Amino acid sequence: MIATTGGRREPLRIANCSGYYGDRLAAAREMVEGGPIDVLTGDYLAELTMLLLWKARQRDPDGGYAVSFLAQLRDVLGTCLDRGIKIVVNAGGLNPAGLARKVRELAALGGLHPSVAHVEGDDLLDRLPELQASGHDFAHLATGLPLAGSGVRPVTAHAYLGGWGITEALRAGADVVICGRVTDASLVVGPAAWAFDWAPDDWNRLAGAVTAGHIIECGTQATGGNYSFFTEIPDPVHPGFPIAELHADGSSVITKHPGTGGAVTVGTVTAQLLYEIAEPAYLNADVVARFDTVTLTQQGPDRVAVSPVGGEPAPTTLKVCLNHLGGYRNSATFVLTGLDLDAKADFAEATLLDATGGPSRFAGYELRREHGGESDRLTVTVKDPDQERVGRGFFAAVAGTALAGYPGLYLEHTAPKATEYGVYWPALIAADQVTAATVLDDGTRLPIPRPPTGSRAEPAPVPGTRPAAVPPVPVPPPTAEPESAGRPERPEAPESRTVRLPLGTLVGARSGDKGGDANVGLWAADDDTYAWLRAYLDVTRLRDLLPETAKLPVSRYELPNLRALNFVVHGLLGAGVAASTSADPQAKALGERLRGRQVDIPESLLG
Repeated sequence: MIATTGGRREPLRIANCSGYYGDRLAAAREMVEGGPIDVLTGDYLAELTMLLLWKARQRDPDGGYAVSFLAQLRDVLGTCLDRGIKIVVNAGGLNPAGLARKVRELAALGGLHPSVAHVEGDDLLDRLPELQASGHDFAHLATGLPLAGSGVRPVTAHAYLGGWGITEALRAGADVVICGRVTDASLVVGPAAWAFDWAPDDWNRLAGAVTAGHIIECGTQATGGNYSFFTEIPDPVHPGFPIAELHADGSSVITKHPGTGGAVTVGTVTAQLLYEIAEPAYLNADVVARFDTVTLTQQGPDRVAVSPVGGEPAPTTLKVCLNHLGGYRNSATFVLTGLDLDAKADFAEATLLDATGGPSRFAGYELRREHGGESDRLTVTVKDPDQERVGRGFFAAVAGTALAGYPGLYLEHTAPKATEYGVYWPALIAADQVTAATVLDDGTRLPIPRPPTGSRAEPAPVPGTRPAAVPPVPVPPPTAEPESAGRPERPEAPESRTVRLPLGTLVGARSGDKGGDANVGLWAADDDTYAWLRAYLDVTRLRDLLPETAKLPVSRYELPNLRALNFVVHGLLGAGVAASTSADPQAKALGERLRGRQVDIPESLLG
């Protein structure tokens, strides 16, 4: 195994066993028993999860962490200790110290005595008044509205820490490291920096670890899950979880245990690299990783080599995830079937307006119609601080229309009880205002070094990367293009005969949420298809293909080394997943909807 001092050997095999709170419980056992690994990691946190854990802590003040981790740990702790496998997770959520105590209790019941450390300092909730008084306004990243005077009372506030707290814990001999809100990739950065004794300014090496961490953080999304070309995978059921084999220069190989389902291909890894990103300069707490320097190579079956990656100095700020309570909401879904669907929808809307009082009665009132084969669905969603108004009051109003509406009326969903919802508030804090520490078994607190920060610059050339197959062109800074801007001039493309086919015939996509924004990453499998995609799909055409984006600002980025484009649709998800009333609040299906749109594809690409 990897020693804590000297004699480092390669590669460092870092496995993932969780992509979110609720992922496959058996994954930890599968990764430990399925083959050799050095570090077992698990990612359990998202913006919504922090709110869910806050609610859990209201019921149990000693809780606030991902309890499913304890079930996974029970299966593997003894084996990990025997084999020297380190365990690093962010399952601590709002209470990493509490989860660390639970781990020690669980271990003692089995006669085990691991060294358990935890990382703290990310929780800023109690410090908000002090920080605001000293000039930190926690302005909303999308709206610019300062927290003070907004009427918002946060219930959680956590800075995204980096990986150096994990590194310090492992250097001190910890077997298990429990984190709260660290960046997802930090679960890989921390062990890699420990194993290879990296310095805080080893920008390229750290950027490589961030890249590997981003690839494996969502579990099976790197091994064939949620993959556009799933029909090309011989065994897509029950995919194995991913492993990143890290090297001292920051390069890696992404793989999985032999004999497991799914696949690891350039396509599956590209899809995950494009997931939930914005510009190619990917900001992390410890480094800015330049994803536009990444090159992927199929090294063998289920093995994809990730090149060294260009890195820039760490940002001077850390992202902060705040959550506050937004009130209560309820909804009802009407099914429209048979003839005259438009007239029935109009009738239903008028009836609901009469029965419920409409927008003037609630803080929020939204109607959404979804078209299906032989039937449509009309959903009305209401929000309000008054639980009774959107609960039994709304339910009674809707129920009272049952015999007075359009022919064939029936409800697919309605309920007398409203549900509480939260709202995500993203902000920034100066990195030097966050004091984090690693806490050992005996209570010893180790200060966590802050990485040096600097201004953004072009990364140093990274040895071993190939030139882009399609030469990159200068991309202007991302701008929000108004609908009235018209269709910009496109690069000239050779004329050829075209065939009307779905975009997804040739192009893969993966989409996801970034707070209130959504991203859609698209990639091509070969140079010619990428050249066509790059010339064909600009912001205006994206808006044509996805009408829901027509009035929203959209940013477009090119990643030639990956043969990929990335679009960020600002504001598509409103106030974020917790508050969204969309049927797809995390924009998971946005990319597949785009792939299903008919476009003119050159015949020459279809050979």
